[in-house]
Amino acid sequence: MKQLTHGGDWAGYRAEFGRDPLDFSANVSPLGLPEGVAKAITAVLATADRYPDPLCRALREKLAVAEGVPAEWLLCGNGAADLIFRLALAAKPRTALVTAPTFAEYATALETEGCTVERHFLREENDFAVTKDLLNAVHPGTNMVFLCQPNNPTGQLAEPALVEALLRRCEAVGAVLAVDECFLDFLPEGEGLSAKHLLKNSKKLIILKAFTKLYGMAGVRLGYCLCSDTELLARMRAAGQPWAVSSLAQAAGIAALDETEYVAKVRALIEAQRPVLADGLRALGLRVIEGRANYLLFRAPEALGEALRRKGAVLRSCGNYPGLDASWYRTAVRTENENRQLLALLAETLPEVAQ
Repeated sequence: MKQLTHGGDWAGYRAEFGRDPLDFSANVSPLGLPEGVAKAITAVLATADRYPDPLCRALREKLAVAEGVPAEWLLCGNGAADLIFRLALAAKPRTALVTAPTFAEYATALETEGCTVERHFLREENDFAVTKDLLNAVHPGTNMVFLCQPNNPTGQLAEPALVEALLRRCEAVGAVLAVDECFLDFLPEGEGLSAKHLLKNSKKLIILKAFTKLYGMAGVRLGYCLCSDTELLARMRAAGQPWAVSSLAQAAGIAALDETEYVAKVRALIEAQRPVLADGLRALGLRVIEGRANYLLFRAPEALGEALRRKGAVLRSCGNYPGLDASWYRTAVRTENENRQLLALLAETLPEVAQ
């Protein structure tokens, strides 16, 4: 069976074992789909015989208020991954820079367009932190740079001043800076850490966001980007099929923006459980990177993943991330009960796979 790039392959697990796993491989909200979103999807089913609005007008108008930007600066897509591919198709960069390790779809989308991908390897001795060394990796031949905030899978967050310096460096060489903030909204202080305030004075910045993670809407497929270069957004819109966002997804997004209480609960849960899970992993003798997202990167014996899988729990093996090997794993931060179950299984399994 083909090894999939990403986590969250519950269907593959079910086909192999006949049951669903305790899934820590997908880093989405542990609280499930918000009730208001489920009701909105159900309510719009009666109009599913009509084509969806290809411009996502109502959703963009509400997003504009929520994000504090003009609606013209917004483009919606079939998840952030769709927009990453559209960006590569529309901008057609010849050479692009990504960090390593980071989210695989940046390089995949770029290489689909024949782009040469250069990697700036983050150092393990620095806990894979993004430092000012990244600025020196941007050269006059660089056309595009991707930065994940917080980075997937490390959870590390570049300081806002560094992000601004990176944008200035990109402007100096004529490169577009794509900042992926899909996980930033999990942080209570995320709004203040966003690069949004830089959009007004720079057409070289594009910010990627999604409903997938924070609202537990991975199966709905809804993402969006923010950019003051409306010509680039127009080219991105033309770089794919016109009905990328279903009417059900648009209704879900509109309803999700009202789920402020749900968001507060998710943020509080992650803030409380992340240090508990990190401490539990360290107590088992594992090296854990002190990330700030709703997931943690840690090192363990390579055989751990398969042994856990057979016992009913799934982690994200990071062996296919450039810059990491099969001894690195990413685990989602989930509910207190689920996290306890994982730690108990790890305590049982680690002695069995100790090298």
